[in-house]
Amino acid sequence: MEQEYFVHPSDADKYFEKWKQERMQWYINLGIKKENLRFRPHTKDELAHYAKAAEDIEYQFPFGWNEIEGIHNRGDWDLSRHSKFSGEDLSETDAKTGKKFYPYIIETSAGADRITLVCLVDAYSEEKDRIVLKLIPKIAPYKVAVFPLLRNKPELVKKAQEIYQDLKKDFVADFDDRGNIGKRYYSQDEIGTPFCVTVDFETLENDSVTVRYRDTMKQERIKVSELKNYLNMLLFK
Repeated sequence: MEQEYFVHPSDADKYFEKWKQERMQWYINLGIKKENLRFRPHTKDELAHYAKAAEDIEYQFPFGWNEIEGIHNRGDWDLSRHSKFSGEDLSETDAKTGKKFYPYIIETSAGADRITLVCLVDAYSEEKDRIVLKLIPKIAPYKVAVFPLLRNKPELVKKAQEIYQDLKKDFVADFDDRGNIGKRYYSQDEIGTPFCVTVDFETLENDSVTVRYRDTMKQERIKVSELKNYLNMLLFK
């Protein structure tokens, strides 16, 4: 996934630094731990002959530091060469000086598969008897799962299905009634689902449900009528 950003030669260093920081922050915003990210400048023998500067964003994988994205100042090589061999003048005119120049290119180049791997590796956690994929909610495959406390109680299953059908209009949701409640929680933890909603007998009495948060296992009692607003607040804050 590449971007080529055209700048005046005098602004190239400024925008090279700007895009370095923008791209690093993008990974942090995906929930990647800062301590697992770093910049690595290219050495002189690594630089392409036309490059003015180049740095990689690296991630500390279990097998060591490795590149996940490159940021490059390509100078005017691209447009000057295109002009030379196409016969088309691709230069620009400086509005202040009236002088002609070829724009410099600040390039960012990232790998979609590497980013996916980084998100999975960084989020993976083993905690005593459970495995947790601590993806931030906005990139978790499922945002919420809905359970009936017991699958052999039709009234609980019916209510859980009603809540699930309503939630999936607004969220990527899952319905799960396999095995016991503990196994369902742990199963959803493994695939990164941040919130689980459990329908129990108290739900039938006062229309409230238990919402469990994946990372802390904390549980809160929430009215069904307030459930969507509650999830929206936590998922997209």
